[in-house]
Amino acid sequence: MTRERLPLGVYALTLTIFCLGTSEFMIAGLLPQMAADLHTSIPAVGNLISAFAIGMLVGAPVMTLLTLRLPRRVTLLAASTVFGLAHLIPVFSHSYPVILGSRVLAAVAAATFWAVSAVTVVTLVRSDQIARGMAALLGGMTLANIAGVPLGTFLGNQFGWRATFLCIGIAALLATIVTRIAVPETGEHTTDSLATVAKRELRVIRKPRLLLALATIAAFQAAVFCTFSYLAPLLTDVSGLPESVVPAVLLGFGVGSFIGLNLGGRYADRNLLANVLISLVALAVSLLVLRASASHSTLVVAAVVLFGITGFSIASAINARVFVHAAEAPTMASAFNVTAFNVGNAVGPWLGGLVITAGLGLTAPIYASVGLSVLAFALALCSWRLEREPTPAIECVPVTCDLA
Repeated sequence: MTRERLPLGVYALTLTIFCLGTSEFMIAGLLPQMAADLHTSIPAVGNLISAFAIGMLVGAPVMTLLTLRLPRRVTLLAASTVFGLAHLIPVFSHSYPVILGSRVLAAVAAATFWAVSAVTVVTLVRSDQIARGMAALLGGMTLANIAGVPLGTFLGNQFGWRATFLCIGIAALLATIVTRIAVPETGEHTTDSLATVAKRELRVIRKPRLLLALATIAAFQAAVFCTFSYLAPLLTDVSGLPESVVPAVLLGFGVGSFIGLNLGGRYADRNLLANVLISLVALAVSLLVLRASASHSTLVVAAVVLFGITGFSIASAINARVFVHAAEAPTMASAFNVTAFNVGNAVGPWLGGLVITAGLGLTAPIYASVGLSVLAFALALCSWRLEREPTPAIECVPVTCDLA
């Protein structure tokens, strides 16, 4: 029996998510070129990743609340337009502060799009297509890791890092046009007053179980990004790989993340918290393997792929736990989820840059990531003790891009 196709609007939103994901992760592959061109240090350029994360973590809950009463398509079009235009600023600017500000602006727009697009997908598809719709939407992020980031690094190496920003800006604006055509008009999210909605939705954040789940997300994500953000200089300066090979290695990380997302999504529903704990142990082990192989140009490639697998195998379970503990406020749960991930995205690169600046070397972020993995594991153990009973089983869908 042939499955009915998803609405075109879902794939239009996926296209923008691909642009968002590529933008969020691309700086890691452009660090050396940007640092040289802007006459600043690699850790300073790494702070652009933190700036994007800060914009996301602030923008997600704030913009979700402020746009609750706007038609969703209006919000989506405005957010993707601002996102695209923000990427054209670095193309014409040589000022680090201006580029830093453009990253924050792009991040706020990205956070707005993320929060609203998930709710929009639910309204576009039938009730029996919601899982497929969400998988297709999140597949944009998977494709960003597999293709977008390596392609962005390749463009940066061949034509300069500004070419990467230009391409993402143009792609985002084109995706805006597709969204305008493919996503139908929608009404307000709610007829309640903004104050009433805010009071009802924000009440969910007080739950201790939810706070622990969000803290675990932040620590885990910081562990991943503390090392991932400085992979490019690690590969060239420590592993001895030429710059031209770095995009291929980052592609390996993307393939690993794809494998990890599917493996984690397939088995997470059996026991969400057990999946989280096992994945965190695997992440710490893979980081130690990466450190041990950092000086070997061949082994380090396999270690990066393993890092991608373990860094993303946790995604389905750790996301699902947030919605389990915030079922009565899914809109703000989505926003807080984005915020928690981007707390990690901000802290990770900052901490990695801190240990490098301290003179501990380009492998030092790996040790910091191991420490953050241990912290995330401890927080997950606290959740285990608090809950006592198994987490309610819910279906976790492998994050793949369904184009059929």
